[in-house]
Amino acid sequence: MKFIKNYLGTIILLISIIIGAIVGLVFGEDANVLSPFGDIFINLLFVVIVPLIFLTITNAIIKMKSPKRLGKIMVRIVIAFVIMSVIASLIGIVSTYSFKLVNNNDSKIMNLLDEDAKVDTNLSILEKTASMLTVSDFNLLLSKDAIIAILVFAILFALAVRKSGEKGEVVAKFIGSLNEIVLNLVNIIMYYAPIGLGCYFATLIGTYGKNIAVGFLKTFIIYTLVCVFVYVVVYSLYALITGGVKGLKSYWSHILAPTATALATCSSAACIPVNVKSTKEMGISSDIAETTIPMGTSFHKDGSVIGSVFKIMFLVYLFNTHPSIWTVLGVSLLATLLVTAVPVGGGTISEMFILTLMGFPVSALPILTIIATIIDAPATVLNVVGDTASSMLVGRMVDGKKFLHINKRA
Repeated sequence: MKFIKNYLGTIILLISIIIGAIVGLVFGEDANVLSPFGDIFINLLFVVIVPLIFLTITNAIIKMKSPKRLGKIMVRIVIAFVIMSVIASLIGIVSTYSFKLVNNNDSKIMNLLDEDAKVDTNLSILEKTASMLTVSDFNLLLSKDAIIAILVFAILFALAVRKSGEKGEVVAKFIGSLNEIVLNLVNIIMYYAPIGLGCYFATLIGTYGKNIAVGFLKTFIIYTLVCVFVYVVVYSLYALITGGVKGLKSYWSHILAPTATALATCSSAACIPVNVKSTKEMGISSDIAETTIPMGTSFHKDGSVIGSVFKIMFLVYLFNTHPSIWTVLGVSLLATLLVTAVPVGGGTISEMFILTLMGFPVSALPILTIIATIIDAPATVLNVVGDTASSMLVGRMVDGKKFLHINKRA
């Protein structure tokens, strides 16, 4: 019962998407009659995206506090997170370059991309960067087309509030209250998501054919297989490299509890207690386990990194664009940071970030929402177990070869 309760929202969304797919396949373009119901959901997301980005990013930075841990541990944690995230992203890139996620020969899709393109190709790289990071008037920030500029302004505003000290406390509390209200607004909007996404999906498939439906299925299968590979092979290699055969045995002896909890709760945060406990039982020192796992929940998510790559590449194949590997790598890493920085609503912010940087139409946002829904469970498992593996890397770097013996001697 608890499992069903935790996954109820995802299950309902998946059912609605499946029903929408069937309607689109059966009725074809006649399914476009449902388009207004999908548009309502998309428009609600677009309306809330500007305050969501500004308030969540601002509030997150205002509330940041420096962890009371040794600098040596913190530096090693950052190194481990960066290395593992880059490797995860590269694995996602290799997988999606090896298998085409969706086939598209429909000119309607390309027309959609052309209609939404607003970037002046005559601008230099520096001019494009300036126009992306800033706007010429405050009112221009109040637009979903200025996502990056909103992020920059939110960061600067949050830093100004922090710099104001006691005089900024009133504003900090006000931002926190507004942020809570907007997050609840997002939750309210998501009650309509099953209807909105179902109708959107019916229209999508009815207009562009079954290739997209097959693409989503292929994406789920390939993503799941990649997650299994990372879970079994890559994380085992981390354990073997850091602790040898003993480390490998210890890893597999204690990883099942966090895995089961991740599948049962579908929440990385909910897994922190059991993950910390399992990591300590492996023999990793308490200060490392109690620092790495919570920080990993916020700043290191291999499942989300790979998921960002899959989202990007799905649209790359859908719109027949040709970004460089380095572009996909950089955007996927930055987009995932937004997911981790903002637990509620971070997915939407991250997906808008992907659309903006990659030049895809904002009308493709629901496509990324659908992908996020179908890969949620395996992504959560990798996010959680990846923190356990990272704690082994940190332990090895901080305490040396005998890091697994520390707790047993203590």
